[in-house]
Amino acid sequence: MPSISQRGNSMPPSPIRKLVPFAEAAKSRGTKVYHLNIGQPDIETPKPMLDAVRHSDFKILEYTHSAGNESYRRKLTGYYKRFGLDIDHTEIIVTTGGSEALLFGFMACLDPGDEIIVPEPFYANYNGFAVEANVSIVPVPSEIETGFALPPIEDFEKMITPRTKAILICSPNNPTGYLYSREEMEVLKQICLKHNLFLFSDEAYREFCYDGVNISALHLDGLSDNVVVFDTISKRYSACGARIGAVVTHNRRILDAVMKFAQARLSPPTFAQIAAEAGVDLPENYFDEIKAEYQSRRDLLVKRLNAMPGVFCPNPGGAFYAMARLPIDDADKFCQWLLESFSHEGQTVMMAPGTGFYSTPGRGKQEVRMAYVLNLESIDKAMDCLQQALTVYPGKQ
Repeated sequence: MPSISQRGNSMPPSPIRKLVPFAEAAKSRGTKVYHLNIGQPDIETPKPMLDAVRHSDFKILEYTHSAGNESYRRKLTGYYKRFGLDIDHTEIIVTTGGSEALLFGFMACLDPGDEIIVPEPFYANYNGFAVEANVSIVPVPSEIETGFALPPIEDFEKMITPRTKAILICSPNNPTGYLYSREEMEVLKQICLKHNLFLFSDEAYREFCYDGVNISALHLDGLSDNVVVFDTISKRYSACGARIGAVVTHNRRILDAVMKFAQARLSPPTFAQIAAEAGVDLPENYFDEIKAEYQSRRDLLVKRLNAMPGVFCPNPGGAFYAMARLPIDDADKFCQWLLESFSHEGQTVMMAPGTGFYSTPGRGKQEVRMAYVLNLESIDKAMDCLQQALTVYPGKQ
C-alpha cells in the first residue's frame, strides 16, 4: 500500500475536538455534558440573515466572483468604517471562513521553511495551517501570571532569524481572551518596521471587548504595507457554519497573490455570502445586548473559578474564552477523566486541555481553556461539576 505524505503525518489533530469520542460515550451512558471546549455560541444566528437565505430567488446557483460578491464587499467597507478603518472594497477578498483567510495569507506571504513568531498560548489551528503551508510557528511565551500580556520586545527580537517573515497575533485573543492595548500594538509595529516583517492580525472577536477597546493592526500608522487582517463572521453573528471570512489589506501585491489562490478554489459559498451581507445591515446596537450577555457569563465563570481552592483564572478583556490554571497533574488526562470516569448529579463538563494551545513542550499541562458560550445557568452547573471533580480527581495537586 502506498504511504501517505509527510505532511499528512505531520498534521496535528485538533486539541479542541480530539475528546469528542469520549463526550459521545458519556452522553450514550446518559451523562449530560456541558460543552465549554469549543467556541460555538448558543446565541441565535440573527433571523434577518437566515431569512435572506430562505427568501433568495434565483434560477441558477452560480459561481460568485473569486473575491466574493461585490455587493457584500462594498457593504463591508461601511462595516469597517464603524471602527475607524478606511478600506476600499477592492482591498477585501472573501474567503471560506477565517481558516481559509489565514491559509491564503500564509501561502501568499511566506515561502516553505519561513517562520512566523506567535505569542503563546495561541489558537491551536495555527499549527495546522503552518503545516499545510510548509512554514514554522515560533512561539514567544506569555504568562498566565500577567494575564497573558504581550511578551517584552526583547523576547521577540531574540527569536528573529533570517527565516522570520511575520508576527501573528489574535486580539481579543483565542484562547486567553487577552485584549492588546494601543501601547502593545505600537511595540509590534516597531518590531515589524525594524525587521521588515508582516504583521498578521486575526480579528475574529472584534465586537467582544469588555475592558478597553479593540485596536486593529490596520489602525497602526505607517505599517499599511506590512499588515494583513484575517476576519470572519463565525463568532460575530454566531454563524460558525456559514464559513465566511476575509483577507483585508492595503498591500496590493498581497491582494494579487491571494487572488490567485482564491481563483484556484473558484469562489466562496453563495448562500453564506447572502447571509453575511444581510448581517452587515443589522443595526449597530445589535451587539449591545450580546456583548452584555457575554460579559455577564465571563464575570460568573471567572468568579466561580477563582473561588475554587488552587485555581487561578485571569480576567479576560475580550472574546469569550478563559484560560485557567488548575491544581492537577496533567490537563489532557484530567479532561479525558472528566468524560470517562466522572459525573456529578449525572452531569460533567468538557474543556480543552491547555497543552494544545502551546508549541513549547511541557507548557500548559495544568491549564485548560473554557469557552463561556453557554447560558448563565449552564455555566453555573458546569462550575459545580468542575469544583466537585477537583476534590476527587486522582491526580489532584
